[in-house]
Amino acid sequence: MNGIVVPGTLRDSLVLLAVVLEQQTELNLTEIMTDTGAYSDVVFGLFWLLGYRFSPRIADMGDSRLWRIDSNADYSPLNGVSHHKINTDLISQHWDDLLRLTGSLKLGLVQATSIMRTLQVGDRPTKLAQAVAEVGRIDKTVHILTSMNDEAKRRRTLTQLNRGEDRHSLARIMFHGNRGELRQHYREGQEDQLGSLGLVVNIIVLSNTICMDAALEQLRQEGFPVNPEDVARLSPLIHDHINFHGRYAFALPDFVARGQLRPLRREGSSDDDA
Repeated sequence: MNGIVVPGTLRDSLVLLAVVLEQQTELNLTEIMTDTGAYSDVVFGLFWLLGYRFSPRIADMGDSRLWRIDSNADYSPLNGVSHHKINTDLISQHWDDLLRLTGSLKLGLVQATSIMRTLQVGDRPTKLAQAVAEVGRIDKTVHILTSMNDEAKRRRTLTQLNRGEDRHSLARIMFHGNRGELRQHYREGQEDQLGSLGLVVNIIVLSNTICMDAALEQLRQEGFPVNPEDVARLSPLIHDHINFHGRYAFALPDFVARGQLRPLRREGSSDDDA
C-alpha cells in the first residue's frame, strides 16, 4: 500500500492520476474506483488516454449530462437526455498534442501534478484541456450508461470503495498521534510518515491473513463447513482484537519465536486464555 503526497483541489484534482502514475509497486492497475468528489471531464479524458478504466461512483447519476457524437443519431428513449454534442473537431485538431501529453505522463517526463500549467491559464482551461475534456465526456457517457445498465459493475465499484474505506479506517485508528495529521514540513518527510503507516498496515493485514487462514484450516479439520462464498467476504482489515494504546511488550514467547501461532481463541474464552 503506497502513499504519496500531492497537492490538488477538490473536484478538478489530478491527485488520483498522480497516485497511479507515481506508485512504486509492481501492480499493473487497470481500473480505478473513486467517489464523486474525485472526477471531472478532464480526469476521465486523461485516464482513458492513458489506458485506464476510470469508474467513479457518481452521485445523482440521473442528473448527469449525456453526450453524443452524431447529433442526428437516433438513441430512442435516450434522445431526450443526450442533447449535448461532442466537439470532435477540437479533438482532431489537438490529437497529436494529446498523444504527446499522454506519452510524457507515461514516461514520467511530466508529473501529473505539474500539468495544470499546461491545461489551465489562470482560471481558464487551455484549448488542450478542452480537447481532453471532450474525450473525457465520451468516456463518462459510456461509464454512466453501463453503470445504469449493469448491476454487477455497480456492485464491483461499491465493493472496491468499501475495501478502501476499511483500509482508511484501520489507518486512522492506528495513526492516533498528532490527531492523524502529517506534521513534517517537507514532502519527503510526509511520505516517510505515510510509508511507515503503510508498513504497519501491511503487517496487520499479513498477520490477520495468516491467523484467519489457520482458523479456517482448523474448522475444516474439525468437520465444520467452510463455504468459499463466506471466505470471500472475510477481511484482513479487522482490528477490534488489536490494542493500539497502552504499553507494548516486544519479548516474543518461545512458541512464537519458533514460528508457531498463538492458540486460537475458543468461543466464550477470554483474551487471557488465548
